[in-house]
Amino acid sequence: MNETTAACPRRSSRVFHKMRVQAQGRAHNGKKFRETCETVVVNGHGGLLFLKHEIDNGEMLVITNPETLEEQECRVVYLGEPVGKGQRVGVEFLTPAPRFWGVEFSDVPAENSSAAH
Repeated sequence: MNETTAACPRRSSRVFHKMRVQAQGRAHNGKKFRETCETVVVNGHGGLLFLKHEIDNGEMLVITNPETLEEQECRVVYLGEPVGKGQRVGVEFLTPAPRFWGVEFSDVPAENSSAAH
């Protein structure tokens, strides 16, 4: 019995990190868009953005870090409730990119996650 069971373990730690990025893709109405948006939470596999455009779950986006001009292709994996100013959108990078956000992630093994913070 070498199987490890865990309830949806995270692949990398999350960090509350607000930064402006450029997002481009197709909106809910099928039209292409490009907008400057802000991150809410980031990790090595994606992040949570606040977008003005309404998009569909599963849609592909390209996110550009304006400081490094690095681009990452990602898939929309979560849509929050639309509010007046926009919508929280969870994205997953097609290829993990822990250095994309310019943040250090402290990846702690799942067994130690119950330790006091």
